[in-house]
Amino acid sequence: MSDKGSEFSYNRETAGGKAEDDPSQESTDRVADAPTEVSGQESASLIDDVLSEARTHTRPLFPDDPFDPVREPEIDETFFEFDYLETHHQRDWSWVNRPYAYLATVSDEATDEPRLWVVEPALDQFEAYVRDDLKQTFRSELMYADGTGDQPSHAVFDSEAKRIVQEYAASVSSTSLHKILYYLRRDFIGYGQIDPLMRSPMVEDISCSGEEVPIHVYHGEFGNIPTNCRLDAGQLDSYVMRLAQRAGKHLSVSNPLVDASLPDGSRMQATLGGDVTTRGSNFTIRNFTDTPFTPVDLIDSGTFSIEQMAFFWFSVQNNRSLLFAGATGSGKTTSMNSMSFFIPPQSKIVSIEDTPELSLPHDNWIQSVSREATGDQGRGEVSMYNLLEASLRQRPEYLLVGEIRADPRVASTFFQAISTGHTAYTTFHANSVRGLLSRLQNKPLTVPRQMIAELDLVSIQKQVRVDGKNVRRNSEVVEIIPRDEGQDALQARTVFDRDPATDSYNRAQTSQTIDDVREERGWTTGQVETELDRRREILEYLHTNGISGYDEVVKTTTMFARQPDTVVDLVRDDELASVLAGSGD
Repeated sequence: MSDKGSEFSYNRETAGGKAEDDPSQESTDRVADAPTEVSGQESASLIDDVLSEARTHTRPLFPDDPFDPVREPEIDETFFEFDYLETHHQRDWSWVNRPYAYLATVSDEATDEPRLWVVEPALDQFEAYVRDDLKQTFRSELMYADGTGDQPSHAVFDSEAKRIVQEYAASVSSTSLHKILYYLRRDFIGYGQIDPLMRSPMVEDISCSGEEVPIHVYHGEFGNIPTNCRLDAGQLDSYVMRLAQRAGKHLSVSNPLVDASLPDGSRMQATLGGDVTTRGSNFTIRNFTDTPFTPVDLIDSGTFSIEQMAFFWFSVQNNRSLLFAGATGSGKTTSMNSMSFFIPPQSKIVSIEDTPELSLPHDNWIQSVSREATGDQGRGEVSMYNLLEASLRQRPEYLLVGEIRADPRVASTFFQAISTGHTAYTTFHANSVRGLLSRLQNKPLTVPRQMIAELDLVSIQKQVRVDGKNVRRNSEVVEIIPRDEGQDALQARTVFDRDPATDSYNRAQTSQTIDDVREERGWTTGQVETELDRRREILEYLHTNGISGYDEVVKTTTMFARQPDTVVDLVRDDELASVLAGSGD
């Protein structure tokens, strides 16, 4: 770090050549490919689109810009690095941090394989030098700027940045300052090189398998695809250490594995390279969605049919217990969270998780998260079992357990809770009902058949290929019922199953769940079908009218729980949309 006095200012002559030899240059972060021919006219049109939108959304350096006049950037062809258009065909693009960063889905003509291209402001030699020099100043002055030593907040960063820029970089052009501050904000406040990927709603997982390996993402449309980002050995080790710190965890040679939640709720698993990995450090981040998927979202995506969702709505409101099974990434937790929208609004709910992923729209909700042991003595652990045992004394009406894994105490207590009258939901790793029952009944879980029989419904979730795309689908909905008395066995009866040829769902003629509710409520068969039809009608209306937002769906399910006839009348009079648009929080 240079010793800058109050008269210091950057200029291109004194900075020349210094950024070229800096090993931290952004040029090492990108992967180049063999060139293919792309239409020059097509490229020019795409560049014009990007620049036009970027100019429309320019903003001052800071929310309360101290410069007079306000310093806004001049955005032209040099603002971004567009070289990728010479080697790839761009399918589409979208902003993730307007007007500084966007993601382009591209492919080359040789393989036509998609990949995700991160596009950020292009720094020339002088701008790269200023950025790297200012980074050292920020690192030393931001560390304790808020008195905690933690990651600086946006407010703390902007306050210190205004002072540092005025003191050291007032002579730098507005456009250069916008580029430089973008990178400083990205690295100090955001997630560094992967920050644009973390911001994309289409990116579900981000994984780096080792040093100098392209970072891959799980894309909502294309599945697993590579990006143009990568990290060398030094950058990767530093980055996984930083991720662990952001998650409040310690990562070292003696403790090289970390599984934790990042501040935004995303799940992170990181491994420090060395003895336990052959390709260097690695990490995987499962992106957190601020707004959970609603039941209508899952209908829109084809994960469930309207008829299936109406059946779940009916089952949840009538206190049937559910288990969502499937492989990793099949949408188990997403589906369970979505079904929670149907829980009556005043019900008391307790959720128990290793990593907080659930987001419920209810006020009377206790969210419990397990805790690992701390200190050399290994004390202070609060396990899933501890929380589950305590939850039964909190008198929940609905109990949500994030996942049953390998702890037999958790599995046993979960099924005991169902047996004693609690409505409970959980997720489980199994690709079929047969696999689910086998895992539950055998070691290490060894749940008795009589207890498993208390579970009402199982939803099998899968990732499948439809029209060349990876999608999530419900494979089948199954009822677990005991066989005739005297037989120590369970029967799985399918209520819904998926037809892969048509990507549609079939409903069975009979359902034990519907029959049980009919008997409990004293309804006729016609009354039960009316209840299902009302819910189908509402979901069909929301789906047809494109009403899938969190607030609108929560208002609809809440209103239906309190005034079902009113909601049905609004749907039939085509007035529900206007009521939802005009209602307050």
